[in-house]
Amino acid sequence: MNNYITGNTIKQLREQKGLTQLQLANMINVSDKAVSRWETGKGFPDISLVETLAEALGISVIELFSGQTVTNQNVSANMLRAGFYICPVCGNIICSTGKAVISCCGITLPRTDVDEPDDEHRLNIEYIEDEYYVTVNHEMTKQHYISFIAYLTSDKAEIVKLYPEGTSGTRFFIRGDGYIYYYCNHHGLMKQKISRR
Repeated sequence: MNNYITGNTIKQLREQKGLTQLQLANMINVSDKAVSRWETGKGFPDISLVETLAEALGISVIELFSGQTVTNQNVSANMLRAGFYICPVCGNIICSTGKAVISCCGITLPRTDVDEPDDEHRLNIEYIEDEYYVTVNHEMTKQHYISFIAYLTSDKAEIVKLYPEGTSGTRFFIRGDGYIYYYCNHHGLMKQKISRR
């Protein structure tokens, strides 16, 4: 059985911060013997200490639980490198410009893989004055629908949430070359390149 926090994670993070077991113990009001027990796997921190422990180690609670720290090495963020995280429980849509640990409804979400659209999920893009009119020829029933359509350029992301029994299209003000992302609740996330006329 996997435990919610591993001793190895605590030890690595403590050492990265240059802290002794005693220094860490003092920061979270426990004994250095308690920290030693955690690090050797002979015990685990009480759940009431997790937030304080994460703060002392300089990471988020989610990072502490996952055992992975997230360092943003994306010096100049580019929205075209963005990723989507979609909660299977509530349908929440989260867009991140870099590597992230995302949690929703009590679960850690994986970055959603992007597929090339098949014939049943092709986009229709019309140019109407200064807008793209984007539609997907797709049913919009309560069981099978397009959940959202997003337009990403190098500096902006615009997400439009769609709903069952509604329309499967939206309009975006033309901002330049980029990608249209869209999500089918049965077939996943797809994207299509979009260019100015």
